[in-house]
Amino acid sequence: MRIRGLPAAAVALAAVVSLVACGGQREPTGSGTAAGGRLTIATGNTTGVYYQLGGALASVISQKVSGYRATASETGASVQNVQGLAAGNYDIAFSLGDTAADAVKGVNSFKAPQDVAALTRLYNNYTQVAVRTSAGITSIADLKGKRVSTGSPNSGTEVIARRLLEAAGLDPAKDVTAQRLGLPESVDAMKSGSIDALVWSGGLPTGGITDLTTSLGKDVKLLPIVDLLPKMQEKYGTVYTQAPIPAATYTQPADVATIVVPNVLLVRKDMKDDLAEQLTKVIYDNQDALVAVNVAAKGITLENAGQTDPVPLHPGAKKAIDGLK
Repeated sequence: MRIRGLPAAAVALAAVVSLVACGGQREPTGSGTAAGGRLTIATGNTTGVYYQLGGALASVISQKVSGYRATASETGASVQNVQGLAAGNYDIAFSLGDTAADAVKGVNSFKAPQDVAALTRLYNNYTQVAVRTSAGITSIADLKGKRVSTGSPNSGTEVIARRLLEAAGLDPAKDVTAQRLGLPESVDAMKSGSIDALVWSGGLPTGGITDLTTSLGKDVKLLPIVDLLPKMQEKYGTVYTQAPIPAATYTQPADVATIVVPNVLLVRKDMKDDLAEQLTKVIYDNQDALVAVNVAAKGITLENAGQTDPVPLHPGAKKAIDGLK
């Protein structure tokens, strides 16, 4: 039987507390000793979905997994998260599926295969390209010569931004004036007019994009980019698919066709099976608490939970998923 999620207000408050509490040095507990301990979750930018859901997940773990206290940490997101996870700085990490695939293969941002495994597949991330209407940008190719935020350094957004530019025939280092900004800084730069466009990969809705579209109204629009999907799939595989950003999400005139990639929740391979099982189970038993913080969590489904290839599913997670179905 599913345990009902925590009240939204309680989750939101606990999320803030857990996020603020994260700081200083720590001893990684990812191996999952019987005595329990502290678990640190690597999330993302403060106005992104990773950050919101990471705080809610930390609260749920602290209340529902006996012997453990979890805290969530703001990070630059996917690449940094996986690197920190493998190094023992975090115990649980949010990551885009393409970055996680690179990590287990030891390619692109990773010099060697990383010893990570998945607890579950999560919701999809939508590639959200916002441009100033006055900049005359109607395609990724039109970003040539423009000032573009490509996301935080070592983030999944930066990975996708660079790949999009290359798929459009642009050199990310030469053809655009790239600004490697986090989402809050990107939104501020768009408002001030110091950049022409931003790329963001996140769930729907993302608070920072809501802020941007609300503040600038018709002065900003989201760019359809599915014309680049065939080239993306040809080079990187079917980790990239397409889906619409519904018009109502950010009060746009129409749906915006974009490229999506799944998210995964990662741990190190050496996490004890029983802990991995408990963590996976608590996500689904308390999914209402995650949805209360951001509706993107509705995209977390048992049907897709084990679809994490090429990232291996942790044995403990597999046991939890099989038992919940």
